Amino acid sequence: MNHKKFAAGTVALASGALFLTACGGGPSSSGGDFTDDKIVLAVLNDQSGIYKDLSGPNSVKAVEMAVADFKKKYGDDAVVDDIEIESADHQNEPDIANTKAQELYDRKGADVILDVPTSSAALAVANQAKTKKKLFIDIGAATTELTGAQCNKYTFHWAYDTYMLANGTGTSVTEGGAKNWELVYPDYEFGQDMTDQFSAAIEKAGGSVDGTIATPFPNDNFATFLTKAASGEPDVIGTMQAGGDLINVVKQYNEAGLRDRGIDLAVGLMFITDIHSLGVEQFAGTTFTDAWYWNMDEEARAWADRFTEETDTRPSFAHAANYSAALQYLEAVQAAGTDNADKVVDQLEGKKVDDVFLRNGEIRAEDHRVIHDAYLAKVKDADDVKEEWDYEEIVATIPAEEAFRPAEDSDCSM
Repeated sequence: MNHKKFAAGTVALASGALFLTACGGGPSSSGGDFTDDKIVLAVLNDQSGIYKDLSGPNSVKAVEMAVADFKKKYGDDAVVDDIEIESADHQNEPDIANTKAQELYDRKGADVILDVPTSSAALAVANQAKTKKKLFIDIGAATTELTGAQCNKYTFHWAYDTYMLANGTGTSVTEGGAKNWELVYPDYEFGQDMTDQFSAAIEKAGGSVDGTIATPFPNDNFATFLTKAASGEPDVIGTMQAGGDLINVVKQYNEAGLRDRGIDLAVGLMFITDIHSLGVEQFAGTTFTDAWYWNMDEEARAWADRFTEETDTRPSFAHAANYSAALQYLEAVQAAGTDNADKVVDQLEGKKVDDVFLRNGEIRAEDHRVIHDAYLAKVKDADDVKEEWDYEEIVATIPAEEAFRPAEDSDCSM
């Protein structure tokens, strides 16, 4: 077993779990109402597939940083001393996510599950959270169903969703003159929802979606789909893929010379890790909507520098959001004096938050959608990149109250 000093205590890494115990150990000295004298945070995500770089193992590291900051802030005044971090790989499969969530809640004693990219997997976990009456804070999935028809009291949606992405990118690109669109999307919940939201935003902005093309998920060959999308000579092809699939789409779009034919590419969802993986030249000039950028201001950069010391890479918005969600969950436990899920929910609902990730943040009580400022970004030209990972220019800030779907339109009934 490997041991290293960690903030006010010790980290022991064994069997995929981190056990963080304050020096001296033992039950909470403050005598809070805890079922087992500890808090268990579980990170469930893609640890080995197409989404591992944008979140994956480094989201566990981000949660570890949140725990360290919480312990540093409260020290002996923390309502509980022992904090355990579990992690599991759902392999982007809803059935596996469902099984892993049950295991984390029932066998590992998870008080909250964090992250869960892939919308179908997230919806499965949300259902388990509702059944088990345990918290689930989603960061990595985009479907609006989490705060829509499939919302529940124990699920919160933290970082972004398809409405935010479409409202930013679909609207701005259409208003910029690209009126005729073809949409290429992965054929599962995320891609279907993205297509619906982008279509609505494009049409509202005065454009039209002339065709939609479904692709397998995951997939590595998009040439035929791109050829079909380009056949009608649209102004722009909107790709709704993400992670490794997005990298393949962009690479094959460039290989086909579609930009030279005057057909632009709009990216529905992009992470800084995607740009780094393929190279800034492949994405230069691409407009997209971001939830957070590591170099957008001094506060973000300072946290990113800490993250880089731990991981040797720059954080995506998913990493920063996992840190934020873990920290705010712990703050809610501290305020409630208990890990009782209902009482922690009471602390979270309606809370206004400003932290390294959430700017002008609010955890809406009506649907548990966490609203915050979002950012219209453009990928820099290679000549404008001043340092490694310095890939984005923030073009505009979309205020929190405008970035996300209004609560009254969510179809959520808790």
